[in-house]
Amino acid sequence: MAKCIMIQGTMSNVGKSAIAAGLCRVLKQDGYKVAPFKSQNMALNSFITQNGLEMGRAQVMQAEAAGIEPEVSMNPILLKPTNDTGSQVIINGKPIGVMSAVEYYRHKRDYIPYILEAYRELEKKYDVIVIEGAGSPAEINLKKDDIVNMGMAELVDAPVLLVGDIDRGGVFAQIAGTVMLLEEKERKRIAGTVINKFRGDVSILEPGLKMLEDRTDIPVLGVVPYFYLDLDEEDSLTERFHKKEKPGLVDIAVIRFPRISNFTDLAPLEAIKEVSVRYISSPADFGQPDLVILPGSKNTISDLLWMRQNGLEAAVLKKAAGGTPIWGICGGYQMMGQTLSDQEGTEAGVPGRTISGMGLLPLQTQFQEEKTRTQVKGCFGTVSGIFSGLSGMEAEGYEIHMGETSSVGGDIVKNVIKEQEKAVNHSLLKLREEQAGNHTEKQDGCCRDNLYGTYVHGIFDKAEVAETIVCALMKEKGMEPEVGGLSFDYEKYREEQYNRLADTMRKYLDMEAIYRILEEGV
Repeated sequence: MAKCIMIQGTMSNVGKSAIAAGLCRVLKQDGYKVAPFKSQNMALNSFITQNGLEMGRAQVMQAEAAGIEPEVSMNPILLKPTNDTGSQVIINGKPIGVMSAVEYYRHKRDYIPYILEAYRELEKKYDVIVIEGAGSPAEINLKKDDIVNMGMAELVDAPVLLVGDIDRGGVFAQIAGTVMLLEEKERKRIAGTVINKFRGDVSILEPGLKMLEDRTDIPVLGVVPYFYLDLDEEDSLTERFHKKEKPGLVDIAVIRFPRISNFTDLAPLEAIKEVSVRYISSPADFGQPDLVILPGSKNTISDLLWMRQNGLEAAVLKKAAGGTPIWGICGGYQMMGQTLSDQEGTEAGVPGRTISGMGLLPLQTQFQEEKTRTQVKGCFGTVSGIFSGLSGMEAEGYEIHMGETSSVGGDIVKNVIKEQEKAVNHSLLKLREEQAGNHTEKQDGCCRDNLYGTYVHGIFDKAEVAETIVCALMKEKGMEPEVGGLSFDYEKYREEQYNRLADTMRKYLDMEAIYRILEEGV
């Protein structure tokens, strides 16, 4: 039977995901077969596995740190918020419907068999399972039917490391208060505490650490400094949206929708030092970008109406009319068409709704209840405009969407593109589905002059694709980038991040004590 350890936090955004990933990498380096696990994740950042199932991106990141292929048993329940009170519920990688928070909590314990089945599957294949909790175990209004913190720990008899965030202040109260609100049997599960995101001289902290140990009777197993590594984050907690990025040699503006999803698509561009990627939510922040990206959205119609109301749609249309390249991914791609129709109420539970799109591409989208979930490989077709260098280049990624998009001919509703009669429409990509032996060939996306759209997430992951786009933008500004000078191995770069994360864990955590906890259990 696999050994396990669980990482819980005093609240959200204390660094549970990163510490869990770090332990996965340390254990991998030490010769263990290790897998991550999170019973219930709430995120709009998701991923499609090789067999076409959907899971949270954080567990994909942790699987990468562990050096294994992500599988849906690592995250059996995924909640994708559609509004402030409801979420699409995904069980074992497949959507079962949209539920209000009240409805979900009413059924939550019904999902325990799915959680245990997924966990037992991992137990058969791995030596160690690193489990991540969610939020805080001391949410006393939610404890009764908990399946993700102490409830999960009890189901599999896991010892717990409790992580607190000192950067936001009050870490001693966080940890001591959390312990105080737990039941006696729950307190006994906490084998150690960790203080995360520390800035300064740890010697100043030591009297507080001693007092914390005395008050809780739980050892402090590490003080981890504040560090920045390029790791995939939970979408609701990421700090990248709040960075005040100054325009670089190449300035890319990404529209930050209220329900933005899969912003990890932009990570390869963010990793190029010549590029600034700015997430903007108002026309005042728009500036003079060289490229505008409309990313994925969990509620495409609502997010488009949000853009329409706050003036960002008008700003994007103005840029498009002036020749600035616009690139839409998934929901952003759908927005670029002529119409979006939701006759069944798939998007937001409002049937019979049809709205006008941005009119940039001659497309129409019909939302449907069946969700497309597949990995894809292929190549770019004949690409127009500034990014014509992509033509014929290899491409791969994955699709997650509930709409079907089709062409409606060459006429465009809004007179955005000059000389429409000269414009030629092309499919952006020629793809084949890579799902459970299915190799169905298809075309995806659309390009017209400097306007581009695709359903494929991860489209920029290949170094050649990202480099071609950045070089084209630099040349447009009169710069002459060296061929191959911007390219880097993104996979190698991510491995370096995980190894640096492991080094940090080894240096600042008491790994000897953690190994002892793994051996002894609760």
